[in-house]
Amino acid sequence: MTTQPVQKNDTLEVTFTDLSHDGAGVAKVKGYTLFVPGGLPGEAAEVKVIKTKKGYGFGKLIKFIETSEDRVEPPCEIFDRCGGCQIQHLNPKGQAQFKYKMVTDALERLGGLKEIKVHPVLTMDHPWAYRNKASVPVASREGELIAGFYQKRSHFIIDMDHCLITDDTVDEVIQEVKRIAKDSGIEPYNEETHKGILRHIIVRVGKQTDEVMVVLVTKTDELPFRKRFIKELPEKFPQIKSIAQNINKKRTNTIFGNETRILWGKETILDTIGSVKFAISPRSFYQVNPEQTRVLYEKAMEYAELAGKETVIDAYCGIGTISLFLAQKAGQVYGVEIVPEAIEDARKNAELNELTNVTFEAGPAEEVIPNWYKQGIKADIVVVDPPRKGCDEALLQTILEMKPKRVVYVSCNPATLARDLRVLEDGGYKTIEVQPVDMFPQTMHCEAVAKIEL
Repeated sequence: MTTQPVQKNDTLEVTFTDLSHDGAGVAKVKGYTLFVPGGLPGEAAEVKVIKTKKGYGFGKLIKFIETSEDRVEPPCEIFDRCGGCQIQHLNPKGQAQFKYKMVTDALERLGGLKEIKVHPVLTMDHPWAYRNKASVPVASREGELIAGFYQKRSHFIIDMDHCLITDDTVDEVIQEVKRIAKDSGIEPYNEETHKGILRHIIVRVGKQTDEVMVVLVTKTDELPFRKRFIKELPEKFPQIKSIAQNINKKRTNTIFGNETRILWGKETILDTIGSVKFAISPRSFYQVNPEQTRVLYEKAMEYAELAGKETVIDAYCGIGTISLFLAQKAGQVYGVEIVPEAIEDARKNAELNELTNVTFEAGPAEEVIPNWYKQGIKADIVVVDPPRKGCDEALLQTILEMKPKRVVYVSCNPATLARDLRVLEDGGYKTIEVQPVDMFPQTMHCEAVAKIEL
């Protein structure tokens, strides 16, 4: 029986070769993997082993022996505790290089795709204050209402006054909601006891319109002091156009419940990406970085190579963001999304933009698209923008049967992108190129657009 090369409480000198999915430094000790928060690739450090498992372990930094030239001092004072960002200690050049490597490694190791052209990551000039939305859980600590993001790998809330990657207006409105809730004595929700009233504060802003929406998620039907919220919030922030209450009575980690009430103002706020307008409701999925979303969608449009007469299917269409971009240049666009409320929003957004060449249907893409195919709807181009788990296997098989001349894959997870590209390649398609886009600077996430052809 072979023993592990490291034991708990060992002190070792290691060199970091990579970053894990949650931003920890990765080191190898005689083939055994050690994850150490704070380490960056190329750095050497003295670490203490704090936990071991069969194939890997966890360590704690004691001191650096050699540091990376890409290391910077994180500007956020709660960076070491908050789970919102993982790589503020890596400069923009280092972040771009790491994300490029993350995409190419996934394609090569998981998809066996070694000859694909992967372009340098498209980054932001100012990679701060980009988020147009924040959803912060609320709790009580020492009798005081707090709200902020969860600590890394826990449900312990780090009270937060300001988030450096969130729009300043969003931050300021959250603080005002906290003030009103505290002054009114509203009881924060307690996950353990399932008691209390206020669960989450959600604020979103239209980056191009400055319109603001506030959503208060409660465990109870009634929101005490609701009149204070609808009086004081718009008085301090005239750009607030909508205040809503969502009711979630379940014992769950899911943020939203099924019932939403508009307490004050409009049902939606407006924003634009490029020339396309979007009406955003309290539960709408809308990309949180519209500046980079425009970059992403323009690349998807470029890869689609639309001449004006094509039939396009947009799987996982959400509120119609990509569909409406494509409809500006396509003959006909069909969008499908499993969330009925999102399809309602998509139809409204088509009307808002006076686009009549787009049809939306609610349901699972892997069921709706085969039905369309049976009805004679054959796509020239299929665009997929799936969740992190990637495309459903049935959808990929339908694409292979339908044989569109081109597939544009918008991905938020390089691992499932690589897996799905492998399926398409095995079915006769060729991946032409991949463009990574940094939608979430300071975090481990990287989006990418792939151009695939028969």
